[in-house]
Amino acid sequence: MRPQKFQKIDLNQDYPCPCRRRGHLIPIILTEALGCQRCQQIFVVQDNGHVIEQLSSTYPYKRSWRWTGHRWLVANPRLGEGYLPVILGIILLLLIVWLPLVLNAPSSVGMILWAILAMLLIILPALIFWLAYRR
Repeated sequence: MRPQKFQKIDLNQDYPCPCRRRGHLIPIILTEALGCQRCQQIFVVQDNGHVIEQLSSTYPYKRSWRWTGHRWLVANPRLGEGYLPVILGIILLLLIVWLPLVLNAPSSVGMILWAILAMLLIILPALIFWLAYRR
């Protein structure tokens, strides 16, 4: 896969909306911003004209895109797009902390700790997934 070459955003050029709603971005007069004529979102040009950033008060993260000449690519992926390493790290951390406790504990206590570990391994990834994809 070849690296993407990003182009500088020209405020006088017609671009498709990065929100994938089939709209087109039109320049907002006297600003360095673009507005979608269909979804009414406003995008501000950042990073010396190479990135557009969505202005939204309802979305918890700032979304930004780079223009390749044909389509928009996400400029900085969110946690929700790469949650698998975070979940694996939490599971590994739990195993490192809980495994020595379980192996050195008496059998009845060991069973309780294994049950707690199993519940944590089920609940934590589900919680992380929910936090990453909620709106």
